Amino acid sequence: MLPDEPRPPADPTPRPTGGSGLHRCYLHPEQETGIGCGRCGRPICPLCMVSASVGFHCPECVSGGHREVRRATTRFGGQLTADGALVTKVLVGLNLAVFVLAAYVLKPWLANDLSLFSVGPQITGFPSGVAAGPDQWYRLLTATFLHTAPWHIATNMVVLWVMGPPLEMALGRLRYLGLYLVSGLAGSAFAFLVAGGFMNSLGASGAVYGLFGATAVMYRRTRTPLAPVIALLVFNLIVTFSVHSIDWRAHIGGLVAGTLTAIGLMYAPRERRTAVQGLTVAVMAGVVLLLVLIGTARYGG
Repeated sequence: MLPDEPRPPADPTPRPTGGSGLHRCYLHPEQETGIGCGRCGRPICPLCMVSASVGFHCPECVSGGHREVRRATTRFGGQLTADGALVTKVLVGLNLAVFVLAAYVLKPWLANDLSLFSVGPQITGFPSGVAAGPDQWYRLLTATFLHTAPWHIATNMVVLWVMGPPLEMALGRLRYLGLYLVSGLAGSAFAFLVAGGFMNSLGASGAVYGLFGATAVMYRRTRTPLAPVIALLVFNLIVTFSVHSIDWRAHIGGLVAGTLTAIGLMYAPRERRTAVQGLTVAVMAGVVLLLVLIGTARYGG
């Protein structure tokens, strides 16, 4: 060996003692053994042996091997699950349960307390809803689980049932839920910003339109033909602006928020994906807060 060559590290394996010629277990020096780990070669006694496909491994190599196994994820970083539509099922169930309670059991006070109701300072004799301040900002979210009639909830739930599972399977549960919630909140916040002087809005349409936008982004990202989803979106937008009772503001707010959020979730670079995705949802939540603050200032909260 040349003088400037690096020397190998000292072998920590306990050496054999006595006349048996056997090594001693590196974890239990009092135990003699003739078996070595199939990976690192260190002697291991029966207390330490972990059966492998060939021979035995030591506990440290087994635990290290488990750490090296990469967790399977969805295309956009979510965790793979057995039921790829669980969150969608829960959301549909919550919407149906709230509809039944508000329409048939706790009518009418539940809908009155949970809808996105707001009036400006020029109108007296009414509670000012979310314009009153943080104590009623819960309406921004609760309103997205209320519906006016069976046809209203049926329409939204059919779209959610069709478009939700593919997005949930692609994004994973947590990212998909974040997308749904920020889309619904953005729809409520934009409706309040535009019409908070006098409004009473409710429905999951903002969140559902967010799924429209996210589906278009996913199709673009996966190079799936966009024509079907674009045609469906255009049809729904025509209906939105044709029916007077539909709150187009919530639809547009949810659509824009869902599209922008999906871009951040689906185009995040792999090496910084989790950070970029988390930042995307956080920024969108900040935008929702900003819209509400501006609306509150406008309507005298």
